[in-house]
Amino acid sequence: MTRGQHEAAESLGLNYWQKMRLVILPQAFRQILPPLGNQFVYILKMSSLVSVIGLSDLTRRANELVVNEYLPLEIYTFLVLEYLLLILLVSQAVRWLEKRIAIPSH
Repeated sequence: MTRGQHEAAESLGLNYWQKMRLVILPQAFRQILPPLGNQFVYILKMSSLVSVIGLSDLTRRANELVVNEYLPLEIYTFLVLEYLLLILLVSQAVRWLEKRIAIPSH
């Protein structure tokens, strides 16, 4: 918290928790949302978080279908499209949230 923020919050008579909730955290959230959103999308694409939300089941099921149906191109293409859709939805949600909390410029 910068000195100016602290003094402004005190001049309004805010206690510590009110300063944090009304002044500091909203500004901090605006600053951390873009990199945090990017990191979440990266984790979603690259790590075991995918298995937490059930997408490993999609991959496992796709592998089983390839073995049984002998259509790897079609099955893996559909799987890639499912992952792409999920990533695009998460990215769009983060973008929407960034716009929603953005400070309007004059």
